[in-house]
Amino acid sequence: MRRLMPTFLICLIASAAVVLADDNPLSANNKFMYGAVKKILLRSAEQVPEENYSFKPTEAVRSFGQIVGHVADSQYYFCSVALGEKSPDPKIEKTKTSKADLIAALKDSFAYCDKAYDAMTDVSATQKVKFMGNETPKLGVLTVNNMHTMEHYGNLITYMRLKNIVPPTSDPAFMQQMRK
Repeated sequence: MRRLMPTFLICLIASAAVVLADDNPLSANNKFMYGAVKKILLRSAEQVPEENYSFKPTEAVRSFGQIVGHVADSQYYFCSVALGEKSPDPKIEKTKTSKADLIAALKDSFAYCDKAYDAMTDVSATQKVKFMGNETPKLGVLTVNNMHTMEHYGNLITYMRLKNIVPPTSDPAFMQQMRK
């Protein structure tokens, strides 16, 4: 937890700077956080060797690769709701197993979500959409996307640590790049 605290403080300070410098502070902050989440998750996926993509700490949980696929699938769902589109539902978690295929699918899911975050303004952020049976502001849906991705990054951290791989947010060089 001590290692994560500086990361969160940096994100808060940086997001405050984004908020103060933009005409759409709410949507700009959400997009800024999404950009950080995107870099962290892609770095994690790239860092882990192919042979560890099938690693599961126990049989009751997803493998590293399945988590990457699940995040990609989920992004299509969340961002399609915000975009007002039918989800492509590519079933990446169930159909992709190689590192190369999963990273490509993850990048594609981020490219799809980029459209939702890029189109968001503070006015459109308040427009309600049907999400999990409720009327939810579009900004809320994209916030859940960020939270969901970070939730699974937390899983990936454990997997990486079990394989003696330093997660991106514990790597000073990576964190220095994130500040730029």
